Amino acid sequence: MKLLVFILNKEELLEEVLEAYVEAGLPGATILDSEGLGYFLAYEVPLFAGFKEFLKGNKPYNKTILSVVKDDKAVERLVPILDEITGGISQPGTGVMFTIPVEWGYGFAEPRSSDLKEPTV
Repeated sequence: MKLLVFILNKEELLEEVLEAYVEAGLPGATILDSEGLGYFLAYEVPLFAGFKEFLKGNKPYNKTILSVVKDDKAVERLVPILDEITGGISQPGTGVMFTIPVEWGYGFAEPRSSDLKEPTV
């Protein structure tokens, strides 16, 4: 089991990204509103107000999507779909994605068959 973390900087793509999760076989996720450290420091901590000049053009907020993944292949199916939607996650300002091993968990509901779609090839 792994925790898939996707920090999406392009909030306007959230709906399409969530559809991609379902298409890849990941029907469950938690979405959090988040903010980058640079923006927080520049706008909330007076000592770092000079950072505002460096941050022009970047968006202050993003969405963090958390999903526990039992099927490693689901992540492999998800990445190319997300690259198509976002123009490439590796492009600056798009977001970052990574997994973290989950050693133990409790309370995970098994997805209903109606929640899963057949993966597209």
